[in-house]
Amino acid sequence: MIKFQFKLLIALFLTVSFHAYAQEQAPANWFNLDLSADKVHGVSTEKAYNELLKNKKPKKTVLVAVIDSGVDPEHEDLKDIMWVNPKEIAGNGKDDDGNGYVDDIHGWNFLGGKDGKNVNYETLELIRIYRELKAKSKLSGSEKKTFEMVKKEYDAKLDEIKGLQARFQPIFDAIATLEKHFGNSTFTLTQVKEIQEGSDDQLKKAKATFSSIAERFGGDAAAAMDYFKGRVGEYVDGQLKYNLNVDFDPRNIIGDDYSNQTQKDYGNSDVYGPDAEHGTHVAGIIGAIRGNGKGMDGVANNVRIMSVRTVPNGDERDKDVANAIRYAVDNGADVVNMSFGKAFSYNKKIVDDAVKYAEQKGVLLVHAAGNDNKNTDVEFNFPTPLYMSGKDQYKRGKKKANNWIEVGALSWMPESDAPAVFSNYGKTTVDLFAPGVDINSTIPEDQYKPNSGTSMAAPVVAGVAALVKSYYPELSAAELKVCLESTVTPISYKVKKPGTEELVDFKDLCIKSGVVNAYNALKKAEEMVKAKK
Repeated sequence: MIKFQFKLLIALFLTVSFHAYAQEQAPANWFNLDLSADKVHGVSTEKAYNELLKNKKPKKTVLVAVIDSGVDPEHEDLKDIMWVNPKEIAGNGKDDDGNGYVDDIHGWNFLGGKDGKNVNYETLELIRIYRELKAKSKLSGSEKKTFEMVKKEYDAKLDEIKGLQARFQPIFDAIATLEKHFGNSTFTLTQVKEIQEGSDDQLKKAKATFSSIAERFGGDAAAAMDYFKGRVGEYVDGQLKYNLNVDFDPRNIIGDDYSNQTQKDYGNSDVYGPDAEHGTHVAGIIGAIRGNGKGMDGVANNVRIMSVRTVPNGDERDKDVANAIRYAVDNGADVVNMSFGKAFSYNKKIVDDAVKYAEQKGVLLVHAAGNDNKNTDVEFNFPTPLYMSGKDQYKRGKKKANNWIEVGALSWMPESDAPAVFSNYGKTTVDLFAPGVDINSTIPEDQYKPNSGTSMAAPVVAGVAALVKSYYPELSAAELKVCLESTVTPISYKVKKPGTEELVDFKDLCIKSGVVNAYNALKKAEEMVKAKK
């Protein structure tokens, strides 16, 4: 999940000039704007409110579950729209409503222990599978095949991160040398350039190296420091210490019986957790309070946000995802946002069963397609709406959930640059695209920040779905899916396939060949509801 953000930052460093990139700013609130009026591929939210909903009142408050890293329930733009469990008494240490979860006021945390401790970092799923199979004395034929697959991927990823570390080590060393020289981390490019020529060789080298990279950030030394030390450095360290470390296993913090994949009675009520930036950002896109003059406006104006903490800094576990979906459904969610994904699955069946449960209960699932600029027609990004075929979870089945929308990310750039360079795509596996680059939204402690990723595109769609549902509650999850997908703003020109310079038709990137549109969806919903009467 969160690792996706670091990956796309590295992709940007390798493919564009930061100086040029920094000179072009995304229009404010661009994801809510309109193509015709504002010349940017927003989803026409403001147009919908100004023209279609001006004198209309919503009929229903829609509950959107955010299955993510956690949400800050006290954020100034979110606290008044956080879901409050009406049958639970806060802080009394009892399961008042009998749903199996104690003090679940704003949701639940499947990454916590009963003692209040929480998992933050995790390994990748391939590491967990590799570790489990490596420990076995004898493997079956299918297990051998899986072991070879994950070992190959593990070796490749380890080589990749070590290569990345070696590539950026001179920059890390230069920053360390300059920090030691100045005695702090707040030096400017001007100060660096004023270092005297008589300095020792190491300092002169640091001066030259840092000056060069800072120029790529338009001379902004603080931005260069934030990128290399705070982001790339964290990414490399996190991969080596946690994500790709076969000896790291934090599951004991939770205290569940992991061998019991159907177990549900674990976790705690801390919906914030140790790192709630990602989930808080997602929640704001969906429904940050509109028109209050604070920060930004979310898409939907009559929602409640349920936080279901399931996604660590690493790969989420299928057991937790399945329980999170079921928790959301059982506690009244109408829409579930899932801005996470991984290349391998440990127990796809248990997630499939939860998706089927949501399907039976009429709950819409919105999922981010992933940020590896890969074709998900041929490569996996779990979970998926295609149910398992037989016992092989890597064999694509034919039956597909009818309550699932898979979302790719769009940038605010014009014409051929419209698809985000990092976005996954798939002619038969990604349903549509939505804004996902430089999306300004809420982050913890009453702050706001632009982030990028399909993680940002999915909640735009979840927000549109919630908006439509609030005015047209008669629509089922399957009908909501049809409503949103049949009313996209089509992209008829050639675009760059994400991560390449190859020009392709947009229909080669997603099933519906377009961008979700709130205005069009609301008009269609009106027609659909009238046709039902």
